[in-house]
Amino acid sequence: MSLDLTLDDTVAIEPSRRTGEHLAGHARSFGYVLLGIAALLAVWWIGGAIIAANPRTASFADFAPLPTFQRLWAMLLSGEAVKMALPSLARIGGGLAWAIVLGVPLGILVGRFKGMRQASSVPFQFLRMISPLAWMPIAVMAFSSWNGAIVFLIGVAAIWPILFSTAHGFRRIDPAWFKVARNLGARPWHMLFTIIVPAILQDALAGIRLAVGVAWIVLVPAEFLGVTSGLGYAINDARDTLEYDRLAATVVIIGLIGFTLDFLCERAVRRASWAREE
Repeated sequence: MSLDLTLDDTVAIEPSRRTGEHLAGHARSFGYVLLGIAALLAVWWIGGAIIAANPRTASFADFAPLPTFQRLWAMLLSGEAVKMALPSLARIGGGLAWAIVLGVPLGILVGRFKGMRQASSVPFQFLRMISPLAWMPIAVMAFSSWNGAIVFLIGVAAIWPILFSTAHGFRRIDPAWFKVARNLGARPWHMLFTIIVPAILQDALAGIRLAVGVAWIVLVPAEFLGVTSGLGYAINDARDTLEYDRLAATVVIIGLIGFTLDFLCERAVRRASWAREE
């Protein structure tokens, strides 16, 4: 009887112990995150203090954390932050949409057909290594609006990670899956939606995550073109008007939005993964 009670107690304690270890691990990870943020703010504060203490650079003192966060709060309350971010998000969305529409099918073709892979290897690698901003003069001539030119530049920057990740995902598919599907009478559309898409989804989403990072970096210099809206324009305008606190606050907004987009992509990649964490 006493042995049964001991075993029951052990079974009851084990889940509690695992829960406690899980919570402790999360708390430890959160502590490291706070430590990293604190270190970044400390470096920023020290840099701001050095700039303010030097008479030759004192005019740039508004780059310091306190003026930056004061201006950021004012921009959030007034809606200025949202107003400048929405055009940029629309351009990112347009460029990524074109990159996905073109990159995923091309990636499937490159992964599926050896001849296509061999023929496209050199041209695609050559085009990939050209800076997206190098296409700026061509984009300006080819499109009737500045907005269209920016969307084109973002699409050019974003298509390559999506294309190559999709092709890599297709090549990892077990050929036996296609044999089984054909034996069961599957049509090409069935294979596409029941085998190919689920199999390449994680790799395609990983490519989209990389594409978002590249496109977000390209966005700011691309918006230095003739547009009068967006985060890049706000950076340029703040520099021209010597509002360094607004410039620094805009940089913080760019970082926060970029971090959020990357986090959402990372969660999507995890959900698409076949390997589940305990």
